[in-house]
Amino acid sequence: MSRDDPATLVSTDWLAENLGAPDLRILDASWYLPTDYREPKVLFDAVHIPGARFFDIDDISDKNSDLPHMAPPVEKFMSRLRGLGVGDGHRVVVYDGEGLFSAARVWWLFRHMGNTNIAVLDGGLPKWLADGHATENTPPMIKDRHMTANRSAALVRDVTQVALASKLNQAEIVDARAAERYRGDAPEPREGLRAGHIPNSKNVPFKTLLNDNQTMKTAAEMKAIFTAAGVDLRRPIITTCGSGVTASVLSLALEIIGHRDHSLYDGSWSEWGSYEDLKVETGAAPQLG
Repeated sequence: MSRDDPATLVSTDWLAENLGAPDLRILDASWYLPTDYREPKVLFDAVHIPGARFFDIDDISDKNSDLPHMAPPVEKFMSRLRGLGVGDGHRVVVYDGEGLFSAARVWWLFRHMGNTNIAVLDGGLPKWLADGHATENTPPMIKDRHMTANRSAALVRDVTQVALASKLNQAEIVDARAAERYRGDAPEPREGLRAGHIPNSKNVPFKTLLNDNQTMKTAAEMKAIFTAAGVDLRRPIITTCGSGVTASVLSLALEIIGHRDHSLYDGSWSEWGSYEDLKVETGAAPQLG
């Protein structure tokens, strides 16, 4: 059965077959952790999927915030997308250089801005290359296109809302970071942050939702992973991570398995871990049973 769904996830074969469609726009949303020492724009300039435009997650963000790549104002989002030649009536496919990592963040951001005609390339650039599809290193021809955006407040949560949800157990809070970071056994890649996790949160490391080739596991497999981590899929879910990037992988997975009542904590651990007056837990989450 095909996994292609232009609202969530498409395969490399689907993209290759639709590459020349006049209403299709492709975005390279590669982004890396500070400890990776990789420059995504430099890598994009060297090789990218034909026709792709570079979506700079750090630039298309709220520069008035001290937190990394927070969701930008609506006007900035529309302006930047117009400059990329992406606008109303376009189908968008977004990918990244890791496989499935930061592309989900842009998928979430589009939906947060009211644009739902976007899908993530399953397996990203590594799968595209492994499947033998063409690449290029030339910039695309861009024509300005009008973009309309209407922010959906339901898809995002701030620190006050998350603190209340944690204290009153109003929702399932699910952390996408690696288990070592969640437990507080490993240091954070950003300086000045405490180690540990939000009280009453569960841990579903985003990599557990991916196959070895960085494609997403089946809906049934992902549902089982959430359940095994103690996540009650009958309740609202708030996803979180280090800075709001890999939390989006959880949000994408929840959308694929049919769980629509999910939102993302945009500040994530970059915010929570920096405030001394917010409680922090360490150790593994309690298991069901």
